[in-house]
Amino acid sequence: MSGAGRNERRENYREIIQIPTRWMDNDVYGHVNNVVYYSYFDTAVNGFLMRQADLDYRSSAAVGVVAETGCQFHSQIAFPDTLDVGIRVRRLGTTSVTYEIGIFRQGHEDPAATGHFVHVYVRHGEMTPVPIPDKARAALEKLVVEA
Repeated sequence: MSGAGRNERRENYREIIQIPTRWMDNDVYGHVNNVVYYSYFDTAVNGFLMRQADLDYRSSAAVGVVAETGCQFHSQIAFPDTLDVGIRVRRLGTTSVTYEIGIFRQGHEDPAATGHFVHVYVRHGEMTPVPIPDKARAALEKLVVEA
């Protein structure tokens, strides 16, 4: 990820999605388990695509599948925190898109986590790469930031 990690701020993201934590997100240590952060990434990105590009993972001709993801943890979160998940696009290619993501506890400027997420668009049911659909590309272009 080319972002500043711990020094990121929510205003650096083009889209902010609110996600409430759930009781089941906490682990035995009383904080959100690290694997759940990836679920927040997925929820934010796919929620954006469903709202802005009419993505329907059951019937769309092309869908994005995760090819790569990574996360840096900066501070813990725990139920009942509500999160502001920021997304932006670092790279918009022909068949793939690289997102950068920041997870912020509501009311906090320092990120709890920062990460990245790569979607490769494939033909539904065949897993062969295809160009990003026009409607998705138009929505994603609004999230692009300069390198």
